[in-house]
Amino acid sequence: MPTPPPRRSHDLVHLLTRAERLAARRLQAALEEHGCSLDAWRVLSLLSDGEGHPMTAVAEAAFLPPATLTKLVDHLVDQNLVHRRVDPLDRRRILAHLTPRGETYWRRVDREVRTRWPALGDDDEELLRGLLHRLADALDGAAAVPESSV
Repeated sequence: MPTPPPRRSHDLVHLLTRAERLAARRLQAALEEHGCSLDAWRVLSLLSDGEGHPMTAVAEAAFLPPATLTKLVDHLVDQNLVHRRVDPLDRRRILAHLTPRGETYWRRVDREVRTRWPALGDDDEELLRGLLHRLADALDGAAAVPESSV
């Protein structure tokens, strides 16, 4: 009985899962030295642009449910790494920002992460970034199509 050809989507899912887990392990090893979790790193990374972001945008970028994000941000506020302010354009919204201490901490942690991250080369990194964006967009678009119309 001939073996059926491997399913490419299965192979791709396997490769993506393996790469994500290896990347998370490498990141976590670098972050642990600074007492930083992967979720906190994602939040600090977003806030490092100095713009100030609404909590809903932070939750989305950090892949966290709002209640979990609130607890994490409370912890970062207690550490004097993050502060919250009322949005001057919409007083109903709260914006999260890095504190000066948070900016210093972020730079130190980011430098450690970059030191430990494998070098792919600029062309490969841009290619990978572009392909991952295309895949995420395709998957996001596929999720928006109702199953009954497929």
